[in-house]
Amino acid sequence: MKSAFITGANKGIGFETAKQLLQKGFYVYIGSRNLENGLQAVEKLKTENLTNVEAIRLDVTDDNSVKNARIEIGKKTDVLDVLINNAGINGGAPYTALEASSKQFLSAFNTNVFGVARVTQAFFDLLKKAPEPRIVNVSTSVGSLTLQSDPNWLAYNFAKYAVYGASKSALNMFTVHLAYELRDTPFKVNAVCPGYTKTDFTGYNGGEVEEAGKRIVKYALLDKDGVTGKFISEETNPTTGEIPW
Repeated sequence: MKSAFITGANKGIGFETAKQLLQKGFYVYIGSRNLENGLQAVEKLKTENLTNVEAIRLDVTDDNSVKNARIEIGKKTDVLDVLINNAGINGGAPYTALEASSKQFLSAFNTNVFGVARVTQAFFDLLKKAPEPRIVNVSTSVGSLTLQSDPNWLAYNFAKYAVYGASKSALNMFTVHLAYELRDTPFKVNAVCPGYTKTDFTGYNGGEVEEAGKRIVKYALLDKDGVTGKFISEETNPTTGEIPW
């Protein structure tokens, strides 16, 4: 049975992604900063007869928490097939470059960039033992430098979140480098935008969470001929999914 670890998976898109991977026969570890919330998510999944799941306490901003999560999962498996770096924050208001505080920037980067690096490095030893390891870094079209500077982009006047956008652009760069370093291995590493989705993150505006989950799962299940080192947003580009960095 293949296994997956999803950060920030006790709710929203992460929870839906966990659900869909469970339906496809995976054993799923749900990373949750608050363990009680993670346990509640597990119980909810079990009411749908999805039982190959357990909660792991994980605060991606804390080195010791990440280390302890690796120890806990290492007690249960020697191999991890999929890592989905889903945990993220928007940094909070004010959202503009001239008004946002340094604290906002530090907080967003600690979760959205440094947290991804912490978790990826901590779990790399388990991932490299898998025959076809997959890493999906959950990003956003808001982090595209090309789109953000294009007045013809449909979201040009509506997606101006300086802190969030900057952190996701940095995450994208991390993804590029990670994919490059793993280019001659069986790894597939991609940045995937799930789209504007109805969750508490968006005030429950946007598309359906099921569709967002499908977009992430698709790149967690790539075969050996699948893409790597790409920035994907099927919401933005329904044809090929690939969008400019």
